Amino acid sequence: MHIKISTRQSGDVTIVDVEGRIVFGPDNDSLNASVQELTRQSACKVLVNLTNVTQLDSSGLSTLVRAFISTQRAGGSFKMLHPGGYVREVLECTQLTNAIPTFDDEAAAIASFGSAARSASR
Repeated sequence: MHIKISTRQSGDVTIVDVEGRIVFGPDNDSLNASVQELTRQSACKVLVNLTNVTQLDSSGLSTLVRAFISTQRAGGSFKMLHPGGYVREVLECTQLTNAIPTFDDEAAAIASFGSAARSASR
């Protein structure tokens, strides 16, 4: 199954919906390019929806880490939404869920971007 990537907006948060496998190869490269393009376009609040991701390998992990770092360097925020099953196990085993904010509820994830901004402005 090839990866499907789409974006949608919720206020000033860009949600990247990913479906399929984030594994070594062109599909993984597509996800990396999509997130990097968002960062270049100043979409500083990025939420990657992993609900429909069925597989994640080391290359996919690297893409998520790279996206997190590049978004942070651009002054933005990068968070993950609802990883499930095997994908959650991989993220937890590598402790990536401790490094990158991860949410199971979309509304809570979106709200967290606002609270981070409010906290920073105090």
